[in-house]
Amino acid sequence: MSEAGATRRQMLARTGASAAAIAFGGAVTELFAGGPAVAAAARSGYGPLVPDPAGLLDLPKGFRYRVLSREGDPLRSGEGPVPGNHDGMAAFAGDRGGVRLVRNHENRVTAAVPVPHVEGLVYDPMGKGGCTALELDRDNRVRSERVALSGTAVNCAGGRTPWNTWLSCEETEDRAGTNGYTKDHGFVFEVDGADPRRTGAVPLTAMGRFQHEAIAIDPRSGVVYETEDAFDRPFGLFYRFLPHRPLGGTGSLRAGGVLEAMRVPDVPDLSVVQEPGTCFGGIEWVPVPDPGARSTPVRLQDFGRGGITHAQKLEGCYWGGSCVYFVSSYARVAEGSGADHFGQVWRYEPGRRRLTLVVVFGPATDVQLPGESPDNICLAPDGGLMVCEDGNGAQHVFGLTRRGEVYAMARGRQDIGGPGAPEWGEFAGVTFAPDRRTMYVNCYAPGTTFAVTGPFAH
Repeated sequence: MSEAGATRRQMLARTGASAAAIAFGGAVTELFAGGPAVAAAARSGYGPLVPDPAGLLDLPKGFRYRVLSREGDPLRSGEGPVPGNHDGMAAFAGDRGGVRLVRNHENRVTAAVPVPHVEGLVYDPMGKGGCTALELDRDNRVRSERVALSGTAVNCAGGRTPWNTWLSCEETEDRAGTNGYTKDHGFVFEVDGADPRRTGAVPLTAMGRFQHEAIAIDPRSGVVYETEDAFDRPFGLFYRFLPHRPLGGTGSLRAGGVLEAMRVPDVPDLSVVQEPGTCFGGIEWVPVPDPGARSTPVRLQDFGRGGITHAQKLEGCYWGGSCVYFVSSYARVAEGSGADHFGQVWRYEPGRRRLTLVVVFGPATDVQLPGESPDNICLAPDGGLMVCEDGNGAQHVFGLTRRGEVYAMARGRQDIGGPGAPEWGEFAGVTFAPDRRTMYVNCYAPGTTFAVTGPFAH
């Protein structure tokens, strides 16, 4: 049976993924160009998920979790409660063998538990989003937890820099005067989790004002790639930012640069590409007329003859080998896309100016079962991927091996809090400790950060 023809239930039978699997087509091994080619990568998971007696997180046998932080609990710094809506996150090496986590909070103006405002770290006094930073010891015990950025809005995903800071992205285009904001939003902010005051709350305006999602940086050239998760037509764009001071270290992106958007000749909408392996050469990069979107959103601006290429739900973005990979979480004709799919992964090769559709998820799947709509992605210790889904039904973190086999790594329990309590939201921010022995992941709502340990294959 070919992967391209497999349904989710057929994949379930193949992987034993305990009521969760993904149907997909394409050359899955292409996704792992940045991962170690180890023999253990051929394994097909860690066995069925075991129901958690505490009703929080189901994991395979031999794995365990520690709750590091929960929405509403006091921050260790005493600055206020732990904010809600945990989203994108990265793990960095900390002091004395520990780990430092920098975590986004996708808070809108309606957020019940905002990021506390801390002097020197506030962008807009009416903003409720931002970041927090956790310092963990080598045993994943929380040593400190504090605000790292505040006064921003809808901090969704982002990306780490080669100099070990976090780029936090605002997924909004709200202007000053909208929703009570006193400043324009839709920017990227650099956050130093070790010393937040070193980076402050300074928008990187040259990187554009739009509904930012995720970022990946070419470690050789310093070019920054950005995805846009626009909610309505025309949908978002895929960008590259050419810094004036590439790879210049903390604060260097404030020096500005040139923002460009990707044009695939004769392809106005990526959703219409349905065949994995489809390749487009001669990719063009068109300068953005007004990166600050002072009067017109970037995706609506005039890009001249040939227009520009759009895609619905552009989300995860990461660098692997010599390429950048980005995810379209889904596309729906009913919402204005040119075709339906339940997830695409694209690869762009800068050296060849070539774009390839690597993997398609669905639509030969049952959307009422889990497994569609891939979102945050990170490389796993065994050389495969961990994928957070953002779809219907129970929410999972899935593993995807280099052989293309899918397995369930974690499942959020929906009975948290007893009858009538809110269901768990999506998973987000999956990342691994520098030694690859601990997986950290957020549950969006109620905001919870987990540390998962166990027999990860290395």
